[in-house]
Amino acid sequence: MQYQIAVVVGSLRQESLNKKLADALCKLAAPEFSFKQLSIGDLPLYDQDDDKSQAAAVKQLKSDIQASQGVLFVTPEYNRSIPGVLKNAIDHASRPYGDSAWRGKPAGVLGVSVGAIGTALAQQHLRTVLAYLDMPTLGQPEAFIQMKDGLFDASGAVGEGSRKFLQGWMDKYTAWVRQHVVR
Repeated sequence: MQYQIAVVVGSLRQESLNKKLADALCKLAAPEFSFKQLSIGDLPLYDQDDDKSQAAAVKQLKSDIQASQGVLFVTPEYNRSIPGVLKNAIDHASRPYGDSAWRGKPAGVLGVSVGAIGTALAQQHLRTVLAYLDMPTLGQPEAFIQMKDGLFDASGAVGEGSRKFLQGWMDKYTAWVRQHVVR
């Protein structure tokens, strides 16, 4: 079976460390897994008045999520929580009420930051939101990654010092997806 994973990066920054991490992680997955990074920067601000006539970008986001067998969230931490652009995307794809694209999709959550605690608090907040959305979320291993020299090699792949841990994380996540996919 082939598995399509939607990747949601919670940063819009051109040189985002989390985008770089997402790209590097995808290279660690088994060949039957493919990844599609979803566009969240062009979404309008969520407004419940728009639920009956969602913007084209919102419809595309929901369609991409629905076509996936899992979702990988890679997010920075802003002010001890998730970035607004990520929350906006989550809200759009969960609406209108009763028509959530997220429901049942096995999720993986991680992120990288220059801070010593990585993105621990953002991840905790995100996990709370995902629980409400009925997304089975991989609990262990947790991945609170601090950006340090050597995390990525010159080609942008995961560096030697972090490869074993991140390969183990990806192996656990792909097993999680296999376990939760309805055939």
